[in-house]
Amino acid sequence: MTYIHFDKTQLTNLEYSLNKELIRVNELGAYSSSTIINCNTRKYHGLLVTPQPKVDNELHVLLSGVDDTVIQHGQEFHLGLHKYPGSYHPLGHKYLLDFSADPIPKLTYQVGGVVLSRERLLVHNDNRSLIRYTLVDCHSPTIIRSQPFLAFRSRHRLNKTNIWANKKYQNIENGVQWCLYEGYTPLCLQYSKEVNFVPVPDWYYNIEYIEEKLRGYDYLEDLYVPGYFEFSLKKGESIILSAGTSSTDPDSLKRTFSAQLRRRIPRDSFVHCLQSAARQFVLEDNKKVEIVAGYPWFGRWGRDSFIALPGLTLATHQPQQCKNAIDTLLEDLQNGLFPNVGAAYNSVDAPLWFFWTLQQYGMYTQSQAKIWKQYGKVMQQILHAYRKGTNYHIHAQADGLIYAGTAGKALTWMDAVVEGEPVTARIGCPVEINALWYNAICYSVEVARLAGDNVFVDEWSQYATQVQHAFVQNFWDDKRHYLADYVCNGFQDWAVRPNMVFATSLPYSPLSETQREAVLQKIKEELLTPRGLRTLSPKDPNYQGSYAGSQRERDMAYHQGTVWPWLLGHFVEGYLKNHAKSGVHFAETLLNGFAQTMTEHGIGTISEVFDGDPPHHAGGAISQAWSVAEVLRALMLVEQYKAGK
Repeated sequence: MTYIHFDKTQLTNLEYSLNKELIRVNELGAYSSSTIINCNTRKYHGLLVTPQPKVDNELHVLLSGVDDTVIQHGQEFHLGLHKYPGSYHPLGHKYLLDFSADPIPKLTYQVGGVVLSRERLLVHNDNRSLIRYTLVDCHSPTIIRSQPFLAFRSRHRLNKTNIWANKKYQNIENGVQWCLYEGYTPLCLQYSKEVNFVPVPDWYYNIEYIEEKLRGYDYLEDLYVPGYFEFSLKKGESIILSAGTSSTDPDSLKRTFSAQLRRRIPRDSFVHCLQSAARQFVLEDNKKVEIVAGYPWFGRWGRDSFIALPGLTLATHQPQQCKNAIDTLLEDLQNGLFPNVGAAYNSVDAPLWFFWTLQQYGMYTQSQAKIWKQYGKVMQQILHAYRKGTNYHIHAQADGLIYAGTAGKALTWMDAVVEGEPVTARIGCPVEINALWYNAICYSVEVARLAGDNVFVDEWSQYATQVQHAFVQNFWDDKRHYLADYVCNGFQDWAVRPNMVFATSLPYSPLSETQREAVLQKIKEELLTPRGLRTLSPKDPNYQGSYAGSQRERDMAYHQGTVWPWLLGHFVEGYLKNHAKSGVHFAETLLNGFAQTMTEHGIGTISEVFDGDPPHHAGGAISQAWSVAEVLRALMLVEQYKAGK
């Protein structure tokens, strides 16, 4: 049995199987996604979702899916599955035999004596989905009929029947081409052998996306079905369907499918699943490398990119990719800040995470002596901007601590905003910002010293001592034995949150070993779960243990108790620093517990968040960059401690 496998009993139980989702991304940013039983439950699902440069350069769902029908002795057995208001139709899941995903998703159907498998993959360097049908067994002539469901709309929106859709089609070799609306690339459906296309244009109304309904969004869509393809198969024969934004040579499809299959990392273990998932967040165009924060709806975010980079690239032994990504991000630096989402320079921590990412790269490549020469000017630019002051009242106080914030803005990673007001504004001096600030200064002094820049070293080493003293004086409490979450003009917020973990994990910590141990113990007692760290202690009256409901309800819970897997990486690192080899077993047990998530929500990957309350159901994006990255990085740390490095 393969590592990821679901049997007939699991597949036919819709309450179980509709919660299991797949996503595959290529190097061009296109993706293919659905549930394991090919029933779309989100507007973001689609067999081919691609960038549309002439529309808005965002991702658009071109092909929602393909429904198949097995025809034997004149009888039709429909393998498709859609949710409509009040019912599912057709009920193709009842024919499912099993599902496996090593290395690509494969569904096997059984209709009487007919056994049909359907495998799908996304071409890595072409906006093209491929489906391979194989007639595994049959006792009489078998015909397959396939209906394409066309969308041609933004992944964030829904389609409705309209008079503007261009229903004309063009015959191409072994297939047909459509372009429903002006500005779009065409959608070309072709087969590896000659097939028959029968035009029966029609709209299918009110297809329901149950996940959108649960999330409080519009959830009914009309899709255009232009007709169907029909072909016969013999026992043991395979045929490949290509769905791409350009036509291709049908004779090459079998070779392309085999070549793409060889490129896949096998999903035969927990680590291999993570490595396969990690590859999908990295978009590379020559030396330009960008990181997608999560799928299926996030884009490229500055903060998430820096945090995820070491795990996505260094833990997968791609240091040059890490450097190229850093250099790509540096192109957008302004006033000492990096943009977080789009052109919004509203992340106080992204520039400080830049130092940490550079630090990880330098340690991995053993190139610390070269860092100051290559990046010293940029490092000084950011340090001076923070010390003197930049946007959103970000500046160093007289004691050296970084103050940040303004009314109506959320500048830290806890950035949920409801009705124009941040849920956790944290205006003042947030604990993780100042832990990162201290680490950034100390690291800069380290590499400047290696480069012989004594002027910088003399000035900033004294400043680091000042910051370290102010940090302990303002955040630490000898009676509570943990750190305040933020301080502001004498006020100290003692809500138990995970942000203090970074003062234990960063290479340069302002805390003593005894203080770090006390912080870790507090986190272990109130925040640690098998899926990461809670964002607020359950003992707090503001705690919310479930991440569900409308957009408002989810945003209110986002950082008020919801569990984030990425935080576990820093907890493990802090724990290993204090316990060394004696902490390896505990850390390894925590991390290996994530193996269960490979079949829980996003198949073969790790979701964005989990409920604060047991059993910690997964939520948010089905595949999140920093979730995957930090578990991978933490696993790498465990192996290093095991080896005594």
